[in-house]
Amino acid sequence: MADAQPTGEALIVTGMSGAGRSTAANALEDLDWYVVDNLPPQMLTPLMELTGLAGEALPKIAAVVDVRGRDLFEQLPEVTRKLRDGRQLRVLFLDASDDVLVRRFESVRRPHPLQGSGTILDGIRLERARLSAIRESADVIVDTSHLNIHQLATHIVDLFGRSAARHTVTVMSFGFKYGLPPDADLVADMRFLPNPFWVSELKALTGEDEAVRDYVLDQPGAVEFVDAYTSALRPVLEGYQRENKRYSVIAVGCTGGKHRSVVTANELAARLAELPGVAVRVTHRDLGRE
Repeated sequence: MADAQPTGEALIVTGMSGAGRSTAANALEDLDWYVVDNLPPQMLTPLMELTGLAGEALPKIAAVVDVRGRDLFEQLPEVTRKLRDGRQLRVLFLDASDDVLVRRFESVRRPHPLQGSGTILDGIRLERARLSAIRESADVIVDTSHLNIHQLATHIVDLFGRSAARHTVTVMSFGFKYGLPPDADLVADMRFLPNPFWVSELKALTGEDEAVRDYVLDQPGAVEFVDAYTSALRPVLEGYQRENKRYSVIAVGCTGGKHRSVVTANELAARLAELPGVAVRVTHRDLGRE
């Protein structure tokens, strides 16, 4: 296998147990990725050599690697660093909050793979500590706390189903009172604008409604901010492409994630979609929670 040359795309799928690795793997298979589940990190190198020999027969391959590999999993960060040289290798890390993970394990009545004689939360905390290094080096982090399996599958399709774009950016609106998105690369705060919540005829509407959009964009500084932020993001996204960073999340927040952040996220996404080599998706994390 010494003459095998890197070819095609390679993806490592990892992350917290209960965060949706199986759903992500199934979605990748639907996109014609060749998926290998529960692979020890030490097997990644011969797998990549095999893809080099297979050529076009295996153009896209994904390996699910996680703590089920027990002590073998500890070598994943080192193996990943070595494999990145000369290969189009990316790492997808799936995450979720501790309380969500606990509820998911309790709902299926299964123990956490690392809890031993302790609690589910003990296992989650141990796993999070073991995964910290690989999470820091991941190319894309997806927080699934607020996603059901269908929404996660759609998100995976959006991220990995577009081969023409050199960079995919997710513009996410959110409410500060529900917490910062843990997978955000950049965060914008729209609370400097008047809140439509205090306008009686707009309170029940959302940023998806034209009346709210017009109100928000008519405020002093609103359009200027979107234009200036778009200009500021242009060299950032160009730099991401040069550094082969394929995915990023730009979070736009307001108090409840219902009005100002939704309008701004939509406007920002429309402008970013005009940039070369960039694919854009919009998601409104907290819309509908109020």
